[in-house]
Amino acid sequence: MTIRLTASQAMLRWLTAQMAEDGLPVITGCWGIFGHGNVAGMGEALHGVKDRFPTYRGQNEQTMAHAAIAYAKQSGRRHAMMVTSSIGPGALNMVTAAGVAHVNRLPVLFVPGDVFANRAPDPVLQQLEDFGDGTMTVNDCFRPVSRYFDRIMRPEQLLTALPRAMRVLTDPADCGPVCLSFCQDVQAEAYDWPEAFFAPHVWRIRRPYPDMAEVRKVAQMIEEAKRPVIVAGGGVHYSGACEDLALFAQTYGIPVVETQAGKSALPWDHPWNLGPVGVTGASSANEVCAKADLVIGVGTRFQDFTTGSWSLFKAKGRRLVSINVAAYDAMKHGAEPVCGDASISLAYLSEMLGKGRRRAAPAALKAAWFAAVDPLTDAPGDGNALPTDMQVIGAVQRSAGPDTVVMCAAGTMPGELHKLWKAGRPMSYHMEYGFSCMGYEIAGAIGIKMAEPHRDVVCMLGDGSYMMANSELATACMMGIKLTVVITDNRGYGCINRLQMATGGAEFNNLYRHVGAGVSPGIDFRAHAAAMGAEAVKVSTIAELEAALAQARAASGTFVVVIDTDPYPSTPVGGTWWDVAVPEVSVRPEVGQARDRYEKNIVRQRLAD
Repeated sequence: MTIRLTASQAMLRWLTAQMAEDGLPVITGCWGIFGHGNVAGMGEALHGVKDRFPTYRGQNEQTMAHAAIAYAKQSGRRHAMMVTSSIGPGALNMVTAAGVAHVNRLPVLFVPGDVFANRAPDPVLQQLEDFGDGTMTVNDCFRPVSRYFDRIMRPEQLLTALPRAMRVLTDPADCGPVCLSFCQDVQAEAYDWPEAFFAPHVWRIRRPYPDMAEVRKVAQMIEEAKRPVIVAGGGVHYSGACEDLALFAQTYGIPVVETQAGKSALPWDHPWNLGPVGVTGASSANEVCAKADLVIGVGTRFQDFTTGSWSLFKAKGRRLVSINVAAYDAMKHGAEPVCGDASISLAYLSEMLGKGRRRAAPAALKAAWFAAVDPLTDAPGDGNALPTDMQVIGAVQRSAGPDTVVMCAAGTMPGELHKLWKAGRPMSYHMEYGFSCMGYEIAGAIGIKMAEPHRDVVCMLGDGSYMMANSELATACMMGIKLTVVITDNRGYGCINRLQMATGGAEFNNLYRHVGAGVSPGIDFRAHAAAMGAEAVKVSTIAELEAALAQARAASGTFVVVIDTDPYPSTPVGGTWWDVAVPEVSVRPEVGQARDRYEKNIVRQRLAD
């Protein structure tokens, strides 16, 4: 038996029949901006299924894809969304977002329109012509940032392309963005499809079991270690292994430190959680890591911010273990691998190790860290000084409840939140720091709220990120989504300005007063947010901020709070070196001094690798 449908209609009919284990579709809806590459074929098909497969319209192709990415992340990679665009610039706008999804190992189905497969009207509007390759289109830019790429040039190609795409989207090791570049004439072309193709199918998220030889080897290494440490990454969340990790750490007396993606795997006050690690890490965590003779990564890809560009784990003879579902990550930097699901791997290691060890939790290290940083987040006394980012975080923390999710992506806030935010439960801290993509924040907050509507979502971002991609604030208001957005206005790119200064550079091209004529544009962010439909206030003090946050919790829709902050201070304790190359030659003595420091750190990096 067959049924006659266009290729677009068939794609959507098939997607709505692909179910997750919880009974909901794997792909729960579509973000779309229509243009001449998708409005006719895909647009008509989406309209036909709008009651069971909703379509959401963003203001920019990149940012609506960010919303889909955040949705997948907050869903624990159990669900994802489709994103469709026209050809040409609409498609290219999504490439950056595909990079975000690829780096963070998050599932998104990109369906950009493409040129005509039959080439009859060639070249079409917005077509990029390659003089040496007639098959090339701008959608080929998706290839390096996709886990699976396919160009649909005949309807029947979907019979193989769609199952391949879903395999990637639901595979714990290969998980990432899929791009099905859909030629616009093919979208509208009809085909007689086998009815069996549309039968409901449940996609189970596999839990790969580790090789027992690898487990035995790593168990032996743990037994021999005197000063082990566990580095918890995002894979702990995706495996649902937070409780497993807490039990393992407590049973065997192993301190846990958290990456940006791993933060909130353990509650901040868990006795074995020593806090954030690396460049934006706590002194408690970094001290343990520097002395560790065995570093055990669980679900982490060992990004340079985690490892201090491989200068942090510097104990003589230290060994590295990586428990990861992806072999690529499990074997980085000569690590002894346990290639398998985090939860199952920890269970097998526990079985192999047997009874636990009696070790005292490093309470003194934790206490010293909080004694150093807690005063930084306190409300300031009377005075005219601009608030710091640390004080803003303190105000948001005091206003947060057990259902709060704090989120961010780029600029000053990720580092300060990693150090200072006290996450009380898993998935209460959402940070896109694999790509650290400016402009992710507001769109990402929408995706989080769509994934967990009962959560109190607080989006924290600077004026730089807001200026780069604020348009989805209008989308949040249009959709009636309740968010709290805290904009810290330091009048430029304060984070990069500090990095520029730290590497010996003169303040240049970052803060508004150092750009062009040095005249601040004096942007009224409150008025701008209000013009897009948000309830918005501007505050001057931390006390006023706390009052506004209470007002935001009581609000029914999107609420924006703007506060001016000092661009220079950052948390003065914790952290470690980060490899940012300093020029070997400069007329500025500050650069020469920075280069001297850089060369000393490079030596440490080489010794640690």
